[in-house]
Amino acid sequence: MLRVYQWSLRLAEEAGADLELAGAAALVHDLAKVPKNHPDRSIAGQQSAVLAVRELETAGYTAVEIDTIVKAVAGSNWSAGQSAETALGAVLQDADRLDALGAIGIARTFACAQAMGGGEFYHPEDPLGQTERALDDRRWAVDHFKVKLLRLSEGMHFEGSRSEAARRHQFMVAFLEELAREL
Repeated sequence: MLRVYQWSLRLAEEAGADLELAGAAALVHDLAKVPKNHPDRSIAGQQSAVLAVRELETAGYTAVEIDTIVKAVAGSNWSAGQSAETALGAVLQDADRLDALGAIGIARTFACAQAMGGGEFYHPEDPLGQTERALDDRRWAVDHFKVKLLRLSEGMHFEGSRSEAARRHQFMVAFLEELAREL
């Protein structure tokens, strides 16, 4: 959450978004704890938005500010396949997606695979998903790179996030190349 917060603050100025609201959106964007393999994963953003209202009221945000933050949070979830409707939503999307890339993204991928029931690291015959087999990132952690991670940099909204995403994307590609060499 704090990494997403830091990136939200960095991107807010470029986006023309309110810095305070960008930070608040980042801090409440993952209040709903929905496991990655749960059937309700696609509505986690909406659930977090609902939970955020009370937290934001308690923190003293106005009704207009809460509405702005809640809309950004509800529309930022990758699993729901949504596009950001506001600058604040675009900031949150980019910041959240940056957190899934690079060294942290690689670590998160393998940690999530284990948390989802001991998913294996890679398919034994086709570790990098280079054949016609159906990719299954719930079973094979490395499949998640092709299913999601290597597609994230394409959808960044701002130059700052595009640049950082491209750098992190290249790091992940290099990781996969090294994995292939080692296997």
